[in-house]
Amino acid sequence: MSDQSPPPGWTPRDPDTPKPQGPTGPRGDGGKDNSKGKGKGSRNAKAKGKGKAKAGPNGSASASPSPKVKRKRTGWRRLLPTWRMVLGGILLLLLLLGGALVAGYLLVDIPPANSAATAQSNVFLYADGSQLARDGEVNRVNVPLSQVPRTVQEAVLAAEDRDFYSERAVDPKAMIRAAWNTATGKGTQSGSTITQQYVKNYYLGQEQTIKRKVKEFFIAIKLGREKSKDYILEGYLNTSYFGRNAYGIQAAAQAYYGKDVNKLTTPEGAYLATLLNSPSAFDVVAHPQSRARALARWNYVLDGMVKKKWMTPEERAAATFPEPGKVRAAAGLSGQRGYLVEAVKDYISEHKILDDKTLAEGGYRITTTIDKRRENAFVDAVQKQMVDKLDPAGRPADKVVRAGGVSIDPATGKVVAMYGGIDYTRQYVNNATRHDYQVASTFKPFVFASAVENDSRTQDGRRITPNTVYNGDNRRRVVGTRIPYAPENEGQQSYGQITVNTATDLSVNTVFAQMVVDVGTEKVKQTAIGLGLPEDTPNFDAVPAMALGTMQASVLDMTQAYATLADHGRRTPYTLVEKITKEGDTLHLPDRTPQQAVSREAADTTTSMLVSVVDNGTGTEALAAGRPAAGKTGTAEQDRAAWFAAYTPDLVTVVSVMGQDPDSGTLEPLYGALGEPRLGGGGYPARIWAAYTKKALEGTEPADFDLDLQPGAAQPPPPVQPTTPQQPQGSRPPWLPDQSGRPNPPNGGQDNGGRTNGGQNTGGQTNGGQNTGGQNTGGQTTGGQTNGGQTNGGQNTGGQTNGGQTTGGQTNGGDTTGATGGGGETNGGQATGGGLTPRRRPPSLFLE
Repeated sequence: MSDQSPPPGWTPRDPDTPKPQGPTGPRGDGGKDNSKGKGKGSRNAKAKGKGKAKAGPNGSASASPSPKVKRKRTGWRRLLPTWRMVLGGILLLLLLLGGALVAGYLLVDIPPANSAATAQSNVFLYADGSQLARDGEVNRVNVPLSQVPRTVQEAVLAAEDRDFYSERAVDPKAMIRAAWNTATGKGTQSGSTITQQYVKNYYLGQEQTIKRKVKEFFIAIKLGREKSKDYILEGYLNTSYFGRNAYGIQAAAQAYYGKDVNKLTTPEGAYLATLLNSPSAFDVVAHPQSRARALARWNYVLDGMVKKKWMTPEERAAATFPEPGKVRAAAGLSGQRGYLVEAVKDYISEHKILDDKTLAEGGYRITTTIDKRRENAFVDAVQKQMVDKLDPAGRPADKVVRAGGVSIDPATGKVVAMYGGIDYTRQYVNNATRHDYQVASTFKPFVFASAVENDSRTQDGRRITPNTVYNGDNRRRVVGTRIPYAPENEGQQSYGQITVNTATDLSVNTVFAQMVVDVGTEKVKQTAIGLGLPEDTPNFDAVPAMALGTMQASVLDMTQAYATLADHGRRTPYTLVEKITKEGDTLHLPDRTPQQAVSREAADTTTSMLVSVVDNGTGTEALAAGRPAAGKTGTAEQDRAAWFAAYTPDLVTVVSVMGQDPDSGTLEPLYGALGEPRLGGGGYPARIWAAYTKKALEGTEPADFDLDLQPGAAQPPPPVQPTTPQQPQGSRPPWLPDQSGRPNPPNGGQDNGGRTNGGQNTGGQTNGGQNTGGQNTGGQTTGGQTNGGQTNGGQNTGGQTNGGQTTGGQTNGGDTTGATGGGGETNGGQATGGGLTPRRRPPSLFLE
């Protein structure tokens, strides 16, 4: 019988070949066959059996050691460079970088002075292309470094480059750090040394391009090797821009302090060094709202001098801020031109179209949005309605009067006219853009708009609409806030239960103080920001008092917000610039895509109430424009400013009359100005508005408001008239509503209507017993229920015969009774009440 065939896959073993001997058995594995079991033995044999077999001493074949084989990288490891490749790449990069640096150093020469050394003027144009102004020639006077006091030099170094004398011409680490901070949103920063800044100022330009930065880098290195530190610092001080059209430290010393540079004190030098960081923003005369930032920077400079031991702590403690002098404007910027040019420059800088230094190089043609015809109409309206009536010599109070105004096309957001003050060469600060006067009751419409936008309800759950009833009593405590607050109404007037619409007509403080809490102060603030008020507006705090306008927005900011209401809640960011070109190139302007700030219902319902203010409330002077109009009056704390913010469907204008001491610059009350005891928003501001609007819209058809109102906002039907016999005019009890169903407004229905209608004209002879002389003193007490009211002064004697014309008006209501009580001294009028000195109200009051 033959042997059984080996299983497939097995290699036959030569029977003459002896089995290998192991330590424990003939196979060296304890007698176990390693060829079986998971195939490990066969794989090991294959791995170790590579190479040719050699004959042993007994003639048998034996395996020789296999040579080392280089392992190939497989999978993702094939994608990684080897250490040799990495090292080679680094060396190559260093070689290329070194070559580039050498080539750049050799190829880039120090160029001649750039055009900024002899900068051109900028040309500003009206919207129609006609010339508005040219901003003048560059003011620069070079001085040697020896004329600059050592402490002034050190102040500049403390502000800009404290290690200037010990560091190299460029600081790569600072450049990388600045680039990183800019890229990560920490603000645009400069990593440039003084040497680099000097190169940029004198040899290159201010454009932010890679090409310019590369040139700046190499020129700075070469300049640092070829010139001394003193040479570079002298050049830097003579080429830097300090604002006020001043190039160089000598021109700046004259522009800000009216002295030569060698007479500057250390604090003065520190302030000029402060200006290098932001020449326009840190001018505390031109921009008083930036004083806090400027002072912080000034302190930073002085503290740096102490750290570098350039100033002793005792000298630092004794340093006081050196107030710069008034601005001396160029003659070519007289009248409104200077205000317009500076406003346009601020717009360009704030919107990062160009920085101050680049714009100061000149050569730009800037087409503004200012409509020449409307601009002239604005100036004419202020002149005829207010300026011509000022008599500073005869009335000292008239010395503090000034005005500001802005007009915007709500459909486009273009500023078509601006009134900054009497004359830029006489009064530098632009009243249209300053941020230091409270907006007062012109803020109240934003509270109501926010109520509609947020579907807000009263404390007892009633939806807030124009017909919602509130308690309008004087000094009523606001409910729903942890902050105790009980504001006063104008004239200490109490109204009882009145609608929101009536409260808006009469500008009742207690109603809106309660409403802002009902809506939520934070919600109201966000609504106001959406309408157009900047979030960083001074004193813009989310507290109940905000409803009365405690924040200090500019006239321009308020015009923007009212333009949003006029355009049905759609906010188009305002602009002063139509186009900017230089040498045929047109600059990119910021995007101004309109956005819906509040719903149309919220905006339009607010407009409907503001129409009522003009038709029936405190803004009736605006009817003289002959156009459908919506508006709101406002008078700031201590009567320091009177506002009128109003619009037609196609033009929005805000006017403010302000009080400021022309010498000290302090804000002053307007008591007695223009011959009136007090100025309110419904007086001169509304008259200026009406005169301007009538002229500005001349030749166009009057347009009605197209309003989409909130549900429940429609006016209710008028109340049923009582069937009792109607009393003669002037004798009706003052606490009853008038024909429209609304209570009588304080002082005749305007701001201080007692002096206008309630006093001199009507209130004395006809209605004096009704309002001031009636309800308060001459009415309920003296001339009212007891003597002049129901019995003698009312229907029988005090009405037609004595209480109105004879006794209650001229005799008792004016000089005798009204003067002693409230009718004469406060509101009884100048003629009838005896013209006594007006009573000043407490500082906590807000008009309208």
